[in-house]
Amino acid sequence: MTQDARDPEQESLPSSAAGADSAATPSSKEEDIVRNEDLAAAFLRETEVVEEAVENGKKIRRKGIYLLPNLFTTSALFSGFFAVVAGINGEFTSAAVAIFIAMVLDGLDGRVARMTNTQSAFGAEYDSLSDMISFGMAPALVAFTWILQDIGKTGWVVAFLYVACAALRLARFNVQIGSVDKKWFIGLPSPSAAALVAASVWTFHSFDADAFGFKLLMLLVVGAAGILMVSNIRYYSFKDLDFKKPVPFVVLLAVVLGFVMISVQPSVMLLLLFGAYVCSGPVLAVMRKAKPKH
Repeated sequence: MTQDARDPEQESLPSSAAGADSAATPSSKEEDIVRNEDLAAAFLRETEVVEEAVENGKKIRRKGIYLLPNLFTTSALFSGFFAVVAGINGEFTSAAVAIFIAMVLDGLDGRVARMTNTQSAFGAEYDSLSDMISFGMAPALVAFTWILQDIGKTGWVVAFLYVACAALRLARFNVQIGSVDKKWFIGLPSPSAAALVAASVWTFHSFDADAFGFKLLMLLVVGAAGILMVSNIRYYSFKDLDFKKPVPFVVLLAVVLGFVMISVQPSVMLLLLFGAYVCSGPVLAVMRKAKPKH
């Protein structure tokens, strides 16, 4: 074979080897895709929420969570966190309003879950953790950053007392579900306690009430709200009200007048409203004690 005949064969070897490399490249890419898919599948499998539930009298294992009610819970959690940030930045009116928004969202998540039949143990636990931030940490920190820090050690001790009582209140509520009369709350509900503190901050801050007497008053409000949460005083839950039944026209008129009054001076009216609810528990308890037994 001549030299000229051998050269084309030798030149064809690199091209064939390149062809082999190009043929191997798609295979390696496919392996990377499969490997990435395996990692994603493993991540989803390891992070999946699995809980036991009872459906039609049978115990089943359910994967995943319900999105709709947990969106409301997440929104309430965001409102509580926003209240903390606003309080740190000195925006106390915005912080108080955020706590009230968290109350509305917290009331909706449970009702949405019942209406759509999407209740779950995960949702209940997530709701409690959200309540701890929105109605435990947020009101205490907002009150502390506004006025309680001026009192010194006593201020942060009372703020911590409120936070601890809120945690104890939520823990007790979770273990008592199904064992107490739904018509009554045992102890002041944490959203109502948070509303009292938030409305107090909103009202007094709006009127620039920073005298020493108002500092002592906020100290009393925060401490009393915390203690009432862990007390055995009963509070009406309004859960036995049936909104599907017809009511007299005057009831709707009263609701309209209530909205009008709140819109005139929201902070003051909300303070009076929730202040009356907070006082209703001890007042009814004293009346029951004073009532003669036959």
